[in-house]
Amino acid sequence: MSYEFADGYKIRDQSATHFLTFTIMGWIDIFSRQRYKDIIIESFRFCRKNKGLLIGGYVIMSNHIHTIWTATNANLSDIIRDFKTYTSKAISSSVETEPESRREWLLYMFRFFANRTNANENYKVWTGNNHPEEIHSDSFLRTKLNYIHENPVRAGLVTEVSHYCYSSASNYEGKKGLMEIDLLY
Repeated sequence: MSYEFADGYKIRDQSATHFLTFTIMGWIDIFSRQRYKDIIIESFRFCRKNKGLLIGGYVIMSNHIHTIWTATNANLSDIIRDFKTYTSKAISSSVETEPESRREWLLYMFRFFANRTNANENYKVWTGNNHPEEIHSDSFLRTKLNYIHENPVRAGLVTEVSHYCYSSASNYEGKKGLMEIDLLY
């Protein structure tokens, strides 16, 4: 089954390895708070353990996430849907119930984006497109993995890729990262 996106990118092979980008609506810097990043890490772990997801690489930036994912059960689109649904609800709930100086503004913005869709949602956290790019060669894989790991350096957050803890870069340097990943080389 193939899923078409507005910009022409699509998942043609549900079992192929893909580079994906998950973006917060309005490029809101939700991941400037550790607890929201931790929701993502928990969901990554759950999907690896329970949904047959292989995570070859990731980085959580302030308003977007890059990943390299493979679905061992040929259901990548289903995993993406479930991941985004769960994390959207968990992030919204955390904004509503835990201390958050930006609570009113964040909820207003997520409601605003939800009202602009036909979906029956109170809040819309993620954009609809994941910009899937199928990994078609070893060189493309290395390019995308380097892009993921260099993101925090390009953003000026760290000077070395392995110093950013919300990334798989340290795993590739033989160090323990925040979570286990599925090394691609």
